[in-house]
Amino acid sequence: MAKQKWSNMSKSHLCKLIYRSVLFLSAVIYYVLFLIFGKDYNDGNILFADIGDVPVFLILMVFIFLGEMVFRFFPTKHEAIGNQKIFKVNYIPTTTTVEMKPRKQHPARTLLVFGSWVLLNGIIATLYFTGVITADILVLISLAYGVCDLICIMFFCPFQAWMMKNKCCTTCRIYNWDYPMMFTPLLFLVARPGPVLHYVLIGASFVVLLLWEISYIRHPERFTENTNDRLSCKNCNEKLCRHNKFFPCKSALVKNVEDRNTIREKSEIEVNK
Repeated sequence: MAKQKWSNMSKSHLCKLIYRSVLFLSAVIYYVLFLIFGKDYNDGNILFADIGDVPVFLILMVFIFLGEMVFRFFPTKHEAIGNQKIFKVNYIPTTTTVEMKPRKQHPARTLLVFGSWVLLNGIIATLYFTGVITADILVLISLAYGVCDLICIMFFCPFQAWMMKNKCCTTCRIYNWDYPMMFTPLLFLVARPGPVLHYVLIGASFVVLLLWEISYIRHPERFTENTNDRLSCKNCNEKLCRHNKFFPCKSALVKNVEDRNTIREKSEIEVNK
């Protein structure tokens, strides 16, 4: 069987993974070299207030990630349908004889993700405020989250596999949580004197989240495959399942789940006749 090619969207994700990884590794290398060969290390100001008191890595983070977030505020073909489904232009009502209600995931799954994230970052916050780690480590953790974000999309997502149980990124309930989650460590720097560039990233990411949640409340039909045909496999141009082997559409187990969903849809239609 011929090897399946990656889609343009997959290639775009790969490019993001590469430059985010380069930024993270550059910051780690600089941090380590400064600790070994630099001047006296004081109060974690290597990355947070860098060369000549100019926060070089924070400036790069703002330039890169703010540039990415801009595309979350309007419809574009250059972004994944997973985050673009909030816009009306990407809503294709499913064609059924009976009006279908959005089959939303149980809120408990979303709360499980939220709770686990709060727990993880609560530990990080405790380490920071007790002086175990410095502001630089928080910046490195934030950059590491950015790399992990793309790994989740392309190869394996623990939130999708173990908690949300959604089909793939296309139907992900928390897709646009990525930037707020990425910059969670920077929240702990809000009360810290020094550069304020992190406020820009935090503010923009939470505006993205607010837009997402408002859309989910007002237009839930755009978020579920049984009401939005744009999210169906037949209309998918991204084909992330070609390289993310953990997505349900690649496993026989979830094919059975999809079969059960199809049967359930038919039974719902029969009941509503």
